[in-house]
Amino acid sequence: MHGYWPQFLKVALAHLLAVASPGPDFAMVVRQSIAHGRRAAVWTSVGIGSAILVHVSYALLGIGLLLKTYPVAFTAMKVAGAAYLAWIGLKGLMSRPRRDASLSPFGTPGGAARPAAPGPRSAWTTGFLTNVFNPKATLFFVALFASFIDPRTPKAIQGAFGLWMSASTMAWFATVSVFFTRDGVRAAFLRGGHLIDRAMGIVFLGLAAALALASAR
Repeated sequence: MHGYWPQFLKVALAHLLAVASPGPDFAMVVRQSIAHGRRAAVWTSVGIGSAILVHVSYALLGIGLLLKTYPVAFTAMKVAGAAYLAWIGLKGLMSRPRRDASLSPFGTPGGAARPAAPGPRSAWTTGFLTNVFNPKATLFFVALFASFIDPRTPKAIQGAFGLWMSASTMAWFATVSVFFTRDGVRAAFLRGGHLIDRAMGIVFLGLAAALALASAR
């Protein structure tokens, strides 16, 4: 593992920025936190992290064969990955402050009564399906494995990268669950969230430029 730390750090940074960026997963965890409480939100977070293993699995099974058979596809995927990262970066730079932080996701008033909380299995399924059917997540992981991981890296090491991404995703969204089930935290985050989005946008644009300028292996 010692010789693969540079790859791991690149993967870890790209994944950290992606998982921390507001998107369908984030919105779902916030919704579960507000509508159903901490327990449901944490189980939803576990479901999201579990879905990461699905993306990792098809990346491991498909990318290696694709690169061996069609070397040009490597460059094509790098370009697609760079374009996707640049798109995320531009969206972050254009982020604006939210004018009303009193409403929960999907327009439900913050003081409305909560529906019956789902059980662990239902909450896990909600998180799993939210992530596994997100086409942006599919493109991200294909681009991540094609761009940042050497195809000669042993599958066991690549699998370890995937396990780390799954576990860190669960940990991140479980932390989000804890924070958003505390009074006043959600409103404060939404007021300053545009600044976080813009900072991440700059980093994503830098990653996109690095991918676009990198030479194909």
